[in-house]
This record gives sequence, structure tokens and C-alpha cells, in this order.
Amino acid sequence: MGKETTVVGTAVAVCAAAAAAVGVAVAVSRRKSRRGAKAERRKKAADVIEEVDRAFATPTPMLRDIADAMVEEMERGLRADPHAPIKMLISYVDNLPTGDEHGLFYALDLGGTNFRVIRVQLGGKEKRVVQQYEEVAIPPHLMVGTSIELFDFIAAELERFVATEGDDFYLPEGRQRELGFTFSFPVNQTSISSGTLIKWTKGFSINGTVGDDVVAELSRAMERQGLDMKVTALVNDTVGTLAGGIYDDKDVVAAVILGTGTNAAYVEHANAIPKWNGLLPRSGNMVINMEWGNFKSDKLPHSEYDRALDFESLNPGEQIYEKMISGMYLGEIVRRILLKLAHDASLFGDVVPPKLEHLFALRTPDMSAMHHDTSHDLRFMLSKLKDILGVADISLEARYITLHICDKVAERGARLAAAGIYGILKKLGRDRVPSDGSPKKRTVVAVDGGLFEHYKKFSSCVEATLADLLGKEAASSVVVKMANDGSGIGAALLAASHSQYAIAE
Repeated sequence: MGKETTVVGTAVAVCAAAAAAVGVAVAVSRRKSRRGAKAERRKKAADVIEEVDRAFATPTPMLRDIADAMVEEMERGLRADPHAPIKMLISYVDNLPTGDEHGLFYALDLGGTNFRVIRVQLGGKEKRVVQQYEEVAIPPHLMVGTSIELFDFIAAELERFVATEGDDFYLPEGRQRELGFTFSFPVNQTSISSGTLIKWTKGFSINGTVGDDVVAELSRAMERQGLDMKVTALVNDTVGTLAGGIYDDKDVVAAVILGTGTNAAYVEHANAIPKWNGLLPRSGNMVINMEWGNFKSDKLPHSEYDRALDFESLNPGEQIYEKMISGMYLGEIVRRILLKLAHDASLFGDVVPPKLEHLFALRTPDMSAMHHDTSHDLRFMLSKLKDILGVADISLEARYITLHICDKVAERGARLAAAGIYGILKKLGRDRVPSDGSPKKRTVVAVDGGLFEHYKKFSSCVEATLADLLGKEAASSVVVKMANDGSGIGAALLAASHSQYAIAE
């Protein structure tokens, strides 16, 4: 009996030891498996990051090629080549502000879900500008309603704003109020104060306006409101920014919008516009609205993420340049890369955050905020990612990978934008120091838009890249200048410089 008990006890002990050994082996195996899985995920993440680094690289020689391609497309557009992606639209703005303008003028800036009405009293070089403005949200149903409903709403708000004129604003007796109309949608401009709508964009889908003169639509709406006002200048936001920039600084030669969308305008010699018909303007110059967002070239570094974004967009094959550099799309490109990392390398855990699957879930302002986080543990980025993705925690490694992706996407966008600006300067011959020994000309590029204004790492990269492309000596005479609210004040200034009373004065 004693021996049996001893044998049984020994067997139990052996079994327990064996079980413990098996448990240890299983635990070791699991740890090895987890380490192996973690190593595999890191390798997959490294592969994706390496591919992104390669696809988003913009070496200086590439940028020079892109600038040359931009110049070629500009010249095609000026020749009215029907296949030119950059249309190089004639703005009919040949009289730019000089600073001598006097009088009361209004501006209406329509380009998105809000519009602004602006009032300025111009007092020449001594008194310059007194201005007031008001921003009005457009009810969503009017963005998909009828033309009459939209323009009646705008005219009613404009009439209400006019009624608030104070003592600082004075209209000479017998004069009609005049308005500069900034209309930031594609328009086939036919004169300084007329243009037909090509298509609605930015969420607008309104029946009965495509092919119609937008100035006539607004004028009829103002008549229905009993508002005695004449539209003397129809401009887009980029041309308005150029006019506002020149009013402040006579050396401005071009204006660029880097915001939700992107565009550029510049002052061209009228005799360098083959498609221009009729007498040359007295000034000898004409402002060209490039519509450069539609620039496309095989020189552009088009990644798989760009191709997918374009394919799934509302306008596939169009606005290729805009989709690589503007605020509408930078955050979305980052989201697509993070989604690939989440799928391939479990960047945010074993389950892909459902919110990350949603188009435009990560906006460019979010990207900018995360990119500017300088804390050692990226606490602010952690908070933003939690809000955006709806997850409980995100590893420090994932945060630093996200920072790297933001850096690559922003850097590529900024460098491509700089290449476009460099292309304009090349077209104007402002990219180099005069070889004949004549003095260097100061060259100013006015830039407006929230992307450039608020995304400091983006704007700093634009300026540094442009300086690199120009070279030290040429760069010393080129200035990139922020033009806050340039389009609004610019439209009022163009109303003044094209006033029906200008000749009489």
C-alpha cells in the first residue's frame, strides 16, 4: 500500500512537472510567436514606408523638369491648343490698381459654402483703404436648388449690407454703386464684366446656370431686390489676389492660391498671347488666370495613392496637380497611406479602425495639427488620432510613423507647388539674374489661402524649395508674400480701376 502511494505520488509529481514544463514551453512559444508576429508587422510597416519614401521623393532635378513642363503647358494654353490641360484664361483685366483709386466700392466673394460682402472706401495713396466686411453662410438647400433662389438670397444679403453704410463711407451724388464680383468657379470670361459658367464645383449643383452669364444672373437678382448697383469687374479669387497684391506692392508679378483648392494668375505681356484677338490693351499687359490645378505631366510623381484618389473622385482624370498639392486632398492622401499600414502592418492594432475606412475622415487641418506636434511623446497627435479613428490607444511607434507620413505628403505637396511657381518665374524671365549687367528686378509672388497661411511646415518648405530652384543670387530678389484676404479687397479694387466713371475723371 505504501509503495503504491509512493508510486502514485511520484507519477503525479512527474505529471505536474511535465505539465509545468509544457506550460513553460507553451508560454515561451507564445512569446516567440508574439515576437515573431511583431517583427513581421514591423517589417511590413517598414516596406510600406520605404515604398512611400520612394514614391513621394521629389529630387531637385525632377522639380526642374516639372517647371519646364509647366512652361510648355502655359505656352500651349496661350496658343489656345484645345488639348492643353492648363487653359490660361484671359481675364480681361489690363488695368491693375495703381494706388490712386478713390471712392466707395463693393465686392462680393462667392467661392464656397460661405460668401463675403465687402465695402471699401478708397482714398488714394494718402488715405488708402477703409473697409468692412461680413461673411454669410449659404443654406445647404440653395447649393442644390435653382439659380434664381441662390442669386436672390445673395442679392438680399448684399442689399441688407449696403443699408448699413456708416459715416466713414461716402458715395458722390448721382453715382451708382459699383461692385467687383469674385466668382471662384470655372467661367468662360467674355469681357471684364461678363462670363458664362462652365460648371459648378465645390458641392454646388444648381439647375439652369451652366452656359449662362453669371453677372447677368446677379444683376437681375439685384434688380428684383431694388438694389441699384452695377457689376464692373468679374474676377476669380486668384486674379483678385493679384490685384490686391499689386495695390500693396507694385513689384507683384503673380498670385497663387494655396488653400482648399489651388490656382495661379500672373501678368503676361499682351503680345505674348497668340490667342488674343483685337487691339492690344493700352497697358500692354493682360492678367492670365492659369487654372493650373488641371496641370498634368508624366514628370509628376504619381503614386498608387494618387491614382486611387483620382479614380474614386468626382472628376477622374482632372485637376491632377490640385489633387497632389491642395488642402482638399493632402489629409486624404495621408489617410490612404495609414489605411494601407493598418491593413498590412496592423499599425493601429489587430482590428483596422472602421473610421479610417471613411473617405476624407482625416482632413488637412488635422494633418497640419499633428505634423506640428513637437512633444517628445506626441501627446497632441495621440489625442487627435483617438478623436479621428475612435480607438482607445495608439502606440508611440504608430504615432511616429504617422508623423513621418505627414512629413512626406506635406513635403511633396510643398515642393511641387514651388516647382509651379518657379515655372511661372521662368516664363516671365524672372528666374535668373540679368546677363547684360542691368539691375536685378525685385519680384514678388502674392500667396493667399489657409493651407499656406496656417500650415507653417508646408509654407516654409515652399519658400525653401523655391529659393533652392532659383539659386542664391536670383533668390535674393524674389519675395513670397502672404496676401491675406487678397481676393475680396482685390475685387473691389478692380471695380475701381474698371469703373464706368474712370474715364470722366
